[in-house]
Amino acid sequence: MNLRMITTQIQRKFQCTPLRYPGGKSSLAGFFDRVIQSQGWKDITYIEPYAGGAGAALSLLIQGKVARIVINDYDPAVYAFWKSAVEHPRAFIKRIKNAPLTVEEWKQQKAIYKAKNLKKMMELGFATFYLNRTNRSGVLDAGPIGGMNQTGKWKIDARFNRDALSERVRLIGANRDKITVLRKDGVEVIKEYANRKDAFFYIDPPYYEKGAMLYLNAFNHAKHQELADVLNNRAQANWLLSYDAVDEIEKMYVPQGRLAETFSLRYSVHHNTKSGSELMIFSDAINTSLLPAS
Repeated sequence: MNLRMITTQIQRKFQCTPLRYPGGKSSLAGFFDRVIQSQGWKDITYIEPYAGGAGAALSLLIQGKVARIVINDYDPAVYAFWKSAVEHPRAFIKRIKNAPLTVEEWKQQKAIYKAKNLKKMMELGFATFYLNRTNRSGVLDAGPIGGMNQTGKWKIDARFNRDALSERVRLIGANRDKITVLRKDGVEVIKEYANRKDAFFYIDPPYYEKGAMLYLNAFNHAKHQELADVLNNRAQANWLLSYDAVDEIEKMYVPQGRLAETFSLRYSVHHNTKSGSELMIFSDAINTSLLPAS
């Protein structure tokens, strides 16, 4: 099975998420669809316990490839974005249309984001979105595109296409009855849904190496091991897991009987396209002999 071929063919085919994530997994939606079809699964609830941008989830739902999706993210800011966009899409779109794209506005949105006040859900959710679309590479703790003095080649509005982003939020709203948004520990979500026959998980936890540099909620070794124990004990559930390709992760899964393959993923950082290799680990419930080779 050539996962490198699969991921290259479907890169950038469907972009439904309003959020930008370096290394985001929207490009895997086509592969997940092939997994679903090859296994003969019907009426699927697709679940991302560590959702982030939830690019694959939205692509599958909006194309009608799955019946429902569960978006879970423990980070209060990311959770607030999804909760607001799903439950109040019209109000969210109004903010997209009217928000000034200036450094002064960026500073105000940054302050709202840093406060992380879930009692002001819409404000926090929009601030998260605003920074994601106006910061370098979408990194929430980075500075604005073009710099504080706006002297860079690209300006603060470079990734803020109001019409396109409004349409993506509109599509989320149109499918709101099929979307569940949660803020739980990802392990608890897996435990909650693992016994459901209609559940298919894509599990994309923080990287083992450099996790602290890339994620606001990075894992330590014990947390990675906890996830491995939960998944290995639920090997008959329908799940796929992706990780950075390091020996420590292989040791947690392969000796326990899980199949692991290497795949290539292309992504953009600072307007440059890069490639990276990751591991795709399969639960025992997935008959990999049925998967198409390309």
